[in-house]
Amino acid sequence: MYFVYSLLLTLGFLVLLPRFLFDAFRHGKYVAGFRQRLGSLSGIESQGRPVVWIHCVSVGESQAARPLVRSIRQRFPEHLLVISTTTLTGQNLARELFKTDVAKVFYFPFDWRWTVRRALRAINPSAILIMETELWPGFLRECHTLQIPVAIVNGRISHQSFRRYNWISGFVSRVLECLSVGIMQTEADAERIRSLGLPASRVFVSGNLKFDAGTMPSSNSLAGELQQRFSIANEAPLILAASTHAPEERLMLEAFQRLKTGTSQKTRLMLAPRHPERFAEIASLLDSSGLTWTRRSNLASPIDQTCEAILLDTIGELPAIYSLAAVVFVGGSIANKGGHNIVEPAAVSAAIVTGAHTHNFDSIVTVFAENQAMIQLPFLSEGQAGSALGSVFRELLADKQRRRELGQRAKHLVEQNQGATERTLDLLASLLMSPRHNR
Repeated sequence: MYFVYSLLLTLGFLVLLPRFLFDAFRHGKYVAGFRQRLGSLSGIESQGRPVVWIHCVSVGESQAARPLVRSIRQRFPEHLLVISTTTLTGQNLARELFKTDVAKVFYFPFDWRWTVRRALRAINPSAILIMETELWPGFLRECHTLQIPVAIVNGRISHQSFRRYNWISGFVSRVLECLSVGIMQTEADAERIRSLGLPASRVFVSGNLKFDAGTMPSSNSLAGELQQRFSIANEAPLILAASTHAPEERLMLEAFQRLKTGTSQKTRLMLAPRHPERFAEIASLLDSSGLTWTRRSNLASPIDQTCEAILLDTIGELPAIYSLAAVVFVGGSIANKGGHNIVEPAAVSAAIVTGAHTHNFDSIVTVFAENQAMIQLPFLSEGQAGSALGSVFRELLADKQRRRELGQRAKHLVEQNQGATERTLDLLASLLMSPRHNR
């Protein structure tokens, strides 16, 4: 079965190669770190110290890993940490977040046997922690062969992913045999991974690291700088559209235009697309919107103080904006992308709005909705969504008390659900302290 997997992986790579090349030349994707993806990595001067490899797929996992990295450094100061990511945006953010905490940040290798072996030989890890649940069969098999313990950390398996894994349950069960432990976010996640074949003795529940990551302080100086540059004030409340996907930016602009009609209150909009390669596309939308607007990446100018819309075309600055916004729409939730993390805006008492597609954060969203700590729109067509967003924004901006109550409930839930980092580290302690030494 592994041979069939490797063959399909190779065929898929060849079929998609023209698209990879197109994206590489157009957006700079995939070119960065291509040699690293082939397993060509410079070694680490570990001087005999154990190396812990933490894999974060992209931005969300990198953010969630922050409290874990901090706690490992505190409890196991003799360990060296390295971080890998899959995406370019995740790589850029990880380099910024962990620049003083880890020995190396690099790209995860393609899942062929030879590329994985090259990477493992270069890094020579004593243990590997995979954030959330990214199961690369070739990688896990090689780790198992080399007796490198691998743990799933902050693991989650959505209902949709569980159904897909069940189609190839026999193969997935063999892959899961290579895991030393699965530390899952919820009991539902734990039950799914047990059903897929990970023995119950290796499955634990720790809670969600994102509740801890959400309360880690962002840069107050950056928030102050942005507030001053763009003159963000209560007199002109800011609507922040965070981590958006197509067509959410267009719908946000439609909702904002509706909001402007029939009200004298000045309101401002900030768009923060999830993927940097879409910045130019969103700039074109703003050009055709008729709004006055600017980019965060531009040099400061007088228009920053008065413009109606701002394009946040930078990486890693979004957390600093949450505390400045009157209302935060969390994207990937009208577009059927499964939604994005609501904990960070909740931790600063933001009034949160999402669409209906939040299956990536089912457990968190359910708790927030049940406690009236957010507003979730029902399933809507694109034609309905702009109008619905406009109505919700109008109601929230007209009712400061309701915004405050939503934010207070959200922050309280975050505080109630903290502690996953320490529970996770307690479960990892024996693995990290195992007698295996660098070869």
